[in-house]
Amino acid sequence: MPLKKDILWRVGVVYVFMLLLAVLIVSKIFYLQVFKGKELEEKSRKLNIKNVMVESNRGDIYSTNGRLLASSVPYYEIRLDTRSTGCKLSKQAYYKKLDTLAERLSELFDDKSPEQYRKELYRARKNGERFYLIKKRVNYNQLKKLKTFPLFERGRYKGGFIVIQKNIRIQPHDNLASRTIGYTTPWKGDNVVGIEGAYDSYLRGTKGVKRMRRVQGGVWIPVSNENEIEPKTGKDVISTIDVNIQDVAESALKQQLKEHNADHGTAVLMEVETGEIKAIANLGKTKKDKYKEIYNYAVGESREPGSTFKLASIMALLEDNYVDLDDTVDTEDGEVYYYDKKLTDTKPGGYGKITVRQAFEYSSNVGISKIVTNNYRNRETQFVDRLYSMNLNDPLNLQIKGEGEPKIKYPGDKYWSGITLPMMSIGYEVRLTPLQVLTFYNAVANDGKMVKPRFVKEIREHGEKIKKFNKEIINPAICSKPTIKKAQELLKGVVENGTAKNLRDANFEIAGKTGTAQIANKKYGYTKKSKISYQASFVGYFPAGNPKYSCIVVVNSPSDQVYYGNVVAGPVFKEIA
Repeated sequence: MPLKKDILWRVGVVYVFMLLLAVLIVSKIFYLQVFKGKELEEKSRKLNIKNVMVESNRGDIYSTNGRLLASSVPYYEIRLDTRSTGCKLSKQAYYKKLDTLAERLSELFDDKSPEQYRKELYRARKNGERFYLIKKRVNYNQLKKLKTFPLFERGRYKGGFIVIQKNIRIQPHDNLASRTIGYTTPWKGDNVVGIEGAYDSYLRGTKGVKRMRRVQGGVWIPVSNENEIEPKTGKDVISTIDVNIQDVAESALKQQLKEHNADHGTAVLMEVETGEIKAIANLGKTKKDKYKEIYNYAVGESREPGSTFKLASIMALLEDNYVDLDDTVDTEDGEVYYYDKKLTDTKPGGYGKITVRQAFEYSSNVGISKIVTNNYRNRETQFVDRLYSMNLNDPLNLQIKGEGEPKIKYPGDKYWSGITLPMMSIGYEVRLTPLQVLTFYNAVANDGKMVKPRFVKEIREHGEKIKKFNKEIINPAICSKPTIKKAQELLKGVVENGTAKNLRDANFEIAGKTGTAQIANKKYGYTKKSKISYQASFVGYFPAGNPKYSCIVVVNSPSDQVYYGNVVAGPVFKEIA
């Protein structure tokens, strides 16, 4: 075959091959665009575009007198797109802007030298970073200044200035009632605490939606500064807490804890008629020997209350008509044995023969245990049923979570023994939280009507009340009127004639009961390494003649030298009153 023909044939074959290839490519493009276009576009969108949830502004929590207790403060995260598509600056001009930007950033934040900022910005530009982090937790005033900086002043698309808002929860009064105000930690197993946790559904609002686009390096950045769906701000919660009273309660409690080197303590003030909690201080000692709100002891710590429980024992006796206040009991030399268990009184040599009224006022372990044991021996069920009828074994089902479980044994229970009845009569082998004890005493102050403690009054949206939480009555009458009147007499007598005489005040009358209890340890019992830990308490109400407020103060593990309720807890009560 001539050379020319051979070349033409080869060129023809290549031409036909290229033509067929071109037809195939065009056909494939036509097929993909016409028949697969929407499907591929959707796949691409899913791979490179996504919607993310935008947190809403959380509602605020206010005190009963309108003071802010918790709020969300906006902070900003500042990032830089070093390859912003609208940037028309030359390389030289761009780097000059970076130099000035580095100096301004260093001056504003005072955390790095201009040289450090310059190196980092140059490196980010060299690597072509589209979402380079410059600073977290920038406040609004700083943001306003940033918007005037070189490059940033050109905005997002021309200057690569990216702003992402983050909301941070703060409590303006720092540690004040912080455990009751609470918090939520959804990243830690949905841990919810206090009012923040209990009313999260109102406070959190509705989330919005923002569209994000994936850029080089797999980084997701917002498509625009606007949200696809704007988030809806949460509702506000109005609590019952009075900031002024709360401040007094916390200061008085902290002073006593420091003075007696105690482990922890709590003080709660409740409005008698409504059950509204006006102040609730919970302070525990940290590793650095500072006192902070680390646990809500008032709500969650269920322990043996000690002598404050004697009121329930006497009220059971009065209600069952076994005794009257002027009946007598012989406390002998201040000691009594129940099997191998010895109970003693604080007065050396004992009180001898005294009235029921005096046994209560002096907080005589011997006297109270004798009266209860003599009248309820072989009738233990009647005694416990009477306690149950006063709701002492019922949880309060509070508005906030974490309530400790009350526990009053019943005859026949696994751990019921021959000494259980006398021990229960003086506040041992039973378990109650400080708030459960306070609720019982509040019922006595309220002429027998037991109301549920309340932490929240209402929910508001844009300043308008949309939900109100009314007073809840647990029991309209925990006992008869004559028994209530005698109980009120007894509580006045404790302050006038008994263990709390140091709390008498010429300006207003206080009624209440002291309590000093040994603290049981699960492993060591009441004694650990020959040391006994005590719990000092005082619970009552004021003014005694026309009760407005009830209050409980509990101090746990004060110093060995001073641990009686009238000395350790009483002064906090009086300071609050």
